[in-house]
This record gives sequence, C-alpha cells and structure tokens, in this order.
Amino acid sequence: MPEITVINEVPITMMEMKKKLDGIEKRDKELNFRAKKVKEYLDIFVTKENKKNEELKKKIIALSISRLRERHITKILDIMPNDIDSLKILFSGDNITIKQEDLDNILKVIQE
Repeated sequence: MPEITVINEVPITMMEMKKKLDGIEKRDKELNFRAKKVKEYLDIFVTKENKKNEELKKKIIALSISRLRERHITKILDIMPNDIDSLKILFSGDNITIKQEDLDNILKVIQE
C-alpha cells in the first residue's frame, strides 16, 4: 500500500462537507458505504444555509479574538451553541482560554 502524506489540512464545516459529497455523488453517480453514511448523518443534522454560515464565519473572524483558530470557528458553526456553557464546552478539549467578553460577543453574533 502506498504511503499517504498530508499536504494541507483545512477544517471544514458540516455544510461544506455536505456540498462536497453532493458534488462527488453527481460526479461518480454513487457514493461508497462510508460516504453514504456520512451523507445520511449530514442530511439529518445540517440545517443552516451555506450563505448564512459564510456570513457568520466572517463576523466571528471580524471579532479578531487572538487565540481563536479556524478549527474553533468551524466547531462553533457546526454546533451553534445557545449559551455560554455550551460554547465553553467546545473549547474544553483544547488548551485555550477565551475572555468572558469574547465569549459573549461570539454568542451575540450567533444569535443574530
């Protein structure tokens, strides 16, 4: 089996993944087993429109929170937390601390 090297790793939202799978399905006419399962999952859980997701992403980036990375933003867009505790849980796996005022600003952007 050939060795696979990762050239670039970019986090994408579930909405972007759904669009990519739709494109693959159109191209190949049929998805493999794993891709079908992922598509079924995304059909259930992805409800936001892509334009709204892009808008929210730009607004969160515009907050210019220093320690917030693109992978964190994609987590926020996928989960769309409703309160501070849910938002804090998204960052619990990483060694990151974000100020309370920044968390409040993120929630304001999401709830608009």
